[in-house]
This record gives sequence, structure tokens and C-alpha cells, in this order.
Amino acid sequence: MNLQIDIAPGVAYESPSQIVRTCTEAWGAANFYCPACSRSSLAQTPANRKAVDYACDSCASVFQLKSRANLGDRVVDAAHSAMITAIRSDSVPNLFVLNYDALWRVRNLLLVPSFFFAESCVVARPPLSPNARRAGWIGCEIHLNRIAPEGKLWVVRESSVVSPSEVRRQYETIRPLSQVAASARGWTLDVLNALHKIGRQEFTLDEAYAFEAELAVLHPNNNNVRPKIRQQLQVLRDAGLLEFVAPGKYRSDDLRSAYAHGRDSPPATRLAHVALRGSPSRRSRRRRVRRGRVLLAF
Repeated sequence: MNLQIDIAPGVAYESPSQIVRTCTEAWGAANFYCPACSRSSLAQTPANRKAVDYACDSCASVFQLKSRANLGDRVVDAAHSAMITAIRSDSVPNLFVLNYDALWRVRNLLLVPSFFFAESCVVARPPLSPNARRAGWIGCEIHLNRIAPEGKLWVVRESSVVSPSEVRRQYETIRPLSQVAASARGWTLDVLNALHKIGRQEFTLDEAYAFEAELAVLHPNNNNVRPKIRQQLQVLRDAGLLEFVAPGKYRSDDLRSAYAHGRDSPPATRLAHVALRGSPSRRSRRRRVRRGRVLLAF
């Protein structure tokens, strides 16, 4: 995988967002592979296909790319209603989140599998003002910190490429969750994310029950939260993500602190450090790519 992004495709554009999108999508077409099968490349989809930028010609998996100069926990996405509908219909594409530095080198590349999106991680943005061209339109943000670490697979981390075999191994580990019905999967993912807050590999049923109030807020239409928690522990056990140790006791090798096992976002202090090093200056963001004069950052 070549981490250097070619900026030549952006020469024809004036808008910084168009330049970034064109250059990073071209980089993805040259470097992405399918994590769901052995295909070594992904095909770029037509520009008019909403929310899908790439597709696998072997297994038909689809992918969306979001690129940004700063690494953070929030990714701006499309219409809130459309995203919620996609989650409920199990038609969300896999998501690549790419972070590049001031020299147009890929610093981080994160993959969120399509079956790891719960409604709880999609937050509505304020409606556009009455004076806006699309007045009243409500977009959304994907809050990555509301997605369990198992669903955030590093393809590139801190400029270090993770081997495709390791990415595919991690993908296979969590693939059983794709078989959980979309209507029920939100509960499973929310319980899994809550369990990570315990911070230990082994936990008790009572410790899982401690998230009853939090989960009740996420699922206000369910009045039997404790039975639902028990049910989801069984689902996670059947999926191979939890092990039953003894009555009322569970274990998972992945239930450590998110930072310790390296699949979640870095702590806030480190995020700030990464953003500082990889974020172009305000002045550089005003620059453009022009004919015969290529500038490196936006």
C-alpha cells in the first residue's frame, strides 16, 4: 500500500472539498482491497451513486470513503433520515475513514464494517437555516466513540500499514454479527459497546446490569432492559465474542480498555497531538490546486 496521495487528479478543481474528494478517492481506487474476501482491489463506482464509492467485484460488498485532515471521533455524513433508513434496512455501506497529513500522506485509515452501525451512533445535526438553499434539511454525524472497538478496524495506523491478512482476520472474527437481524442488531452493538466501559476481560452479570439506565435511554420503547441485556450476552456468546465462564460470569479477550488493544480511537490528549501534527494550517487550507502550480494542503 502506497501511503502517498497523488494530487494530480485535483488540478482541475477549485473547491478544496472537491480536490480532497477527488484525490483521496483516486488513492482508494489504487490501494483499497476487500476485507470481506480475498479480492486485492475495489472498483470505483460511478460518481452519481449515492453513499457508495467502491464495490467489490467478487463478493459485492460496497464501501464509502470519508476523508479529513484531522483525526476525530465524529464523521459528517448525509441526511439523518436516509442513514437511519439504511441501518434499518441493512443497506449501510462499509465505511473507510481516512486521515491525511499536510504532505498528503495517509496517516490513518479506519474501516467500520457495514453491520456495525447502530442508530445510537448516528446523531442528527441542527436543521439548515431558513435562508439556506436546502432550508430545514437535517444532516447527521457518525460518532465513532459510540461504536465498539471490535467494529473499528485499523488498515493504517499512525502511518503504519496493517497487513491485509490481519485486517481480514479481525473482520472474520466479527462477521457473525452480520447474521443478527438488522432490527435486533442495535441492541447487540449497544450492549457490546457498554461492556467495554467495564475495562476488564472478565465481568459479571451484575456489572452488565449496571448499564441498564444507559441502555434504557438508547431504547426507550423497551421496558424489560435486564432480560434484554441477558439476551444480548447470549447473542454475543453465540457469535464467539463472549465466553461463558461460570453462572453469572463472562469473559472476552477483547474486553480490555479500548486504547490497550489498539482498535479504538486514541485518548483525547493523543487525538489532539495527532491533529496538531497532521492538520494543515488555516492559511494552507485557503490554498488551491491550480494549473502548473500544485500546493499540498487545504
